[in-house]
Amino acid sequence: MSTDSMDCNELVELITAYLDRSLDLEDRARFDTHLLECEGCENYLQQFRRTVGTIGKIPVGELDPTFRDRLLDAFKEWH
Repeated sequence: MSTDSMDCNELVELITAYLDRSLDLEDRARFDTHLLECEGCENYLQQFRRTVGTIGKIPVGELDPTFRDRLLDAFKEWH
């Protein structure tokens, strides 16, 4: 990635890599800088973390298969 500042669209594209800690140092710094400057993206990140955390607490056997498929489809189309 470039050394230019990150925009909101790029942040959204990189959010899973950020949470997985797989961004290189340059992109991580750009991501963090954008979060400091953009309250909307900071809120989005917190919302994303809460969603992942909540869904992660549901035991696999208790998740309705139809709902599971809808969630997977939503995340596939998210990009």
